[in-house]
Amino acid sequence: MKLYSLSVLYKGSTKANLLKAAYDLSSFSFFQRSSVQEFMTFTSALIVERSALGSRASVKEQEYLCHVYVRNDNLGGVVIADSEYPSRVCFTLLDKVLDEFSRQVNSIDWPSGSPATVQYTALDSHLAKYQNPREADAMTKVQAELDETKIILHSTMESLLERGEKLDDLVQKSEHLGNQSKAFYKTVQNSCLILLTY
Repeated sequence: MKLYSLSVLYKGSTKANLLKAAYDLSSFSFFQRSSVQEFMTFTSALIVERSALGSRASVKEQEYLCHVYVRNDNLGGVVIADSEYPSRVCFTLLDKVLDEFSRQVNSIDWPSGSPATVQYTALDSHLAKYQNPREADAMTKVQAELDETKIILHSTMESLLERGEKLDDLVQKSEHLGNQSKAFYKTVQNSCLILLTY
């Protein structure tokens, strides 16, 4: 999972104006980086120009996904990521960056601003922080922990029963379960089998 670009743009009446951008092009060869950066800047502007105000979208280009959010105040943001990066985290990042940008940079400067004139320095740190969605986004982190716990639970139960034993046989042989508990277990198992056949 990787983020390559994070851009803030102003959607004008005819074209989009790049206000600030950050790039992580370390995965590209040194000689390709300037061309890749130009292409990402071009793609970001094109996507914002063609997106409606108040819209969010994800556009696939080869193995990359371009996530765009254009607010009703004409401020837009684009994240370019690989296809494995969670889109929900991208839109969370765009919300955060655009809110922060609009608080720090006066809206009067948006139509005529440029990367050289706009005083907003947080894009590089946001791009670096969000490279690992599990660390940057609390919900993704919790989901990853739940997945790990689930894997541990499955492997633990499987390791207990790996020696050719079946849970049904163990229940029947158990001296700790009464006849009523064994009957209840069989009823539950049969109910599960009936539900699985539907």
